[in-house]
This record gives sequence, structure tokens and C-alpha cells, in this order.
Amino acid sequence: MADVQRHVAEELDRIAPVIDELGRRFTDGGHELALVGGPVRDAMLGRQHNDLDFTTSARPEETEAMLKGWADAVWDVGRAFGTIGCRKGDWQVEITTYRSESYDPDSRKPDVDFGDTLAGDLGRRDFTVNAMAVRVPGREFEDPYGGVVDLAHRVLRTPGRPEDSFSDDPLRMMRAARFAAQLGFTVDPAVVEAMTAMASRIEIISAERVRDELVKLICAPYPRLGLRLLVDTGLAELVLPELPALALERDEHHRHKDVYEHTLTVLEQAIDLEAERLEVPDFVARFAALMHDVGKPRTRRFLDDGSVTFHHHDVVGAKMTRKRMKALRFSNDDTDAVSKLVELHLRFHGYGTGEWTDSAVRRYVRDAGDQLERLHVLTRADCTTRNQRKADRLRRTYDDLEARIARLREQEELDSLRPDLDGNQIMEILGIGPGREVGQAYAHLLDLRMEHGPMSEEDARDALLAWAAQRQ
Repeated sequence: MADVQRHVAEELDRIAPVIDELGRRFTDGGHELALVGGPVRDAMLGRQHNDLDFTTSARPEETEAMLKGWADAVWDVGRAFGTIGCRKGDWQVEITTYRSESYDPDSRKPDVDFGDTLAGDLGRRDFTVNAMAVRVPGREFEDPYGGVVDLAHRVLRTPGRPEDSFSDDPLRMMRAARFAAQLGFTVDPAVVEAMTAMASRIEIISAERVRDELVKLICAPYPRLGLRLLVDTGLAELVLPELPALALERDEHHRHKDVYEHTLTVLEQAIDLEAERLEVPDFVARFAALMHDVGKPRTRRFLDDGSVTFHHHDVVGAKMTRKRMKALRFSNDDTDAVSKLVELHLRFHGYGTGEWTDSAVRRYVRDAGDQLERLHVLTRADCTTRNQRKADRLRRTYDDLEARIARLREQEELDSLRPDLDGNQIMEILGIGPGREVGQAYAHLLDLRMEHGPMSEEDARDALLAWAAQRQ
């Protein structure tokens, strides 16, 4: 407890330029103001925040008036929910009127009612560890629901009955999984029971809000905890059904309990690798790891000798991934990137012990495009064998592939691989104008470039003329 008090005191001193002056402004205006939620929780965990959330007795228009002359910028996009935002130097601040909100059983949008007390506002929050507050400027600590104890025990509980909380806002079930993944906390059995009983309630929540929670979960330090909770409660069946489907399928190598367990291991190994190669955390690489085998259930075939195959699960999985990401309203860029990685995740296994030609290596780089580093991460993470000799062999083989890519990249500028003649040169040599034939000639020269490496301009011209002559 002494450490918690010290962490909080240090954090409050750090953010004093905001909380002291802002607190005085609201107090002088006859209103209450309290730092609340994540910033208070994380202060106790020794984590710093530059995004500060406050709750107040002031109504939005009163909050906006008190921020003028103090904040560098003010915005009111959350006014309908009682929230006014502002920026002060490096600080991002959101101030929300005391409130209570609930969902109509058939509505995706909450009905917002403003409240009058801090205790009432804290009672409507999702979990006790987020239902703590510090009144400012006096710095009095408020914890009516035992959040400090739950924080010490690393457990997620709701301030009231979880059934009431999830009925008010079903997205809180997703948030339970997300906070488990972010904080490494366990979830109270009563909360798990309510999530299981009420999982279908998530269907009234918009795809965009579900997507945002899923991204935060996957980018958290312990995503396995959150994903397991989604699967065990049945929520995953509704928001990411491809994941629980994997638990029904035996891995063809029989080295894992099932493809589901293998997938979670690949995700964790990708996280370990991303620190060396990618920005951290990297959602695209992590989601590709999570989705890389989703095509297996649909492609499983049992052979007469008792073995099982999953032919073309990479292609099928890429299509399934694209469909799911579109349903969750992901951006086209993220959808394209993840789908490409899923489709390419098996490509390396054709490399054998290094038999690929330079042409095959060039095609590997070209097909991966700007996802090459992520493909390196996914391919390496996909090795979950417990056979150390085999694991070492696969690692050395991929090391060899990356070394060959590096050599070719240095020699041939692989990242900007193009034919040895551009479109204007093709048209001039063939005496034609823009059209389909130019694209076909370009593709032919690119194939030659991939197969044989760089050509001189004269050799490329001869090859182009030979191609054109064959077409006549």
C-alpha cells in the first residue's frame, strides 16, 4: 500500500500544472471536479498518463466556458454525451459531466442522463479499478467500491451487479477481456458468468466499437488472456467466430492440443519478434498471426493412412480474413495487409533447404511487397515445434533466405523492382500508343527481370521485340 500511495503522490505532482489550476477554476465556479478512471488506476500502478479524464458536476456548456482562456484548444465532439475535450501544452484533457447511461434493449446508442454526485457517477463505471477518483484541487481520494483492493488482488469486478452493468452497456463485456489483456488481471467469476449468460447482447453494439476494443485487446501486453475470455464466454462466436472454430481442429503435426492453442502460441511468438523488427505494438502483424490458420477448418481432409491435410488453407484463410475484417469495418489498408500475410504465410515452406533460385527469391520479395518485414515475423513465429533440432534447422534456413534477400536487394534494388524498360520506352520501341498491349509488354519484361535479374537496355529491347514478333 505504501508503494501505491507513493506512486499516486508522484503522479499527482507530475500533473499538478493541470489538476491544480483546473481544479481551482471549477471550484471558483461553484462546481466539483475529479480526476477519474484510467489515470487514477494507472497512477497506482506506477504508469504515467498525458491523457487525463475528469468528471464534473458542471454541465457541458459550463465546462466549455471555464476552459476558455486556459486551454490551448477546445472541442465539443462529445457534447451529446456530456464530454468537452481540450489540449493544454502536452496534455490532452476530457471533462465529462456526472452521468448515468443505459441502452434500450434494441438500440446501439446509449441514453445519457446527467447526474449530480461523484459517487453516483463512479457507480455507473465499468469496473471497480476504474471507479476511483481524486477530487481536485484538494486531492481527496474517493474509492466507494473497493477498487484499491481489487487492484492489489489484480482482479476485475463491476461496482454493482455485472448483469446490470452489461445490460446498461454490453460493450463492457469486451472491455473486460481488453482490460484482462492490458493489465494481466483475472476476471471475477461472477463477471465471467454474466458475460457467458449475456454474450448475445453484444449484437446491439456497432461493428466499429467492437473493432476498436478488439484492436486494443490484440495490441495489449497479454492478448492471450483476453482472447481466451472471449472464447470461453461465447463472445468470440459473435465477434470473431473464426477463432473458436480453430479449437475443433487438430493440428496436422499433433504437436499442439489443437490449432487454437497453436494460434495463440504463434501470436505470442510474433509479439516477441516484433520488438526487434517492427513498431511496437504492431496490430497488422499480430492480427495476421491470429488469423493465419483460420482456413484450416474448411480445408481439413482425412486421408486413408490416417493423416490429415489442410491444402490451400492459406488461400481460403485469406478470403475469410478479408470477409471478417470488412464486417468489422477495418480500413482497406489494414484488411489488404493482413489478408496478404495470411495468404503468404506458407510460402517459405517451399524453400526447402535453400533450393530456391534467385528468381524465386525475387518473387517472394515482390509478392510480399511492403509487408516483407511482417512476413518475416509471421513465418518465424509460425514455428512452434517442440523438436529443438527441427526448430533450429527452420531458423537457420530462414536466416539463409533473409541473407539472400539482403544480397539481392543490395545488388538489384529489390524494393523497387521494375522492368528494364518503362512504359514510354515500350511504346517508342514498338511504335504503339497507350493501351492494353503496353501493360502486357510491361508484365512480360517484369517476368524476365524476376527470372534472370537485371538486363542491359539493348538486351531488354531485343527481348521486347522478340515477344512482339511471337504475338503476330
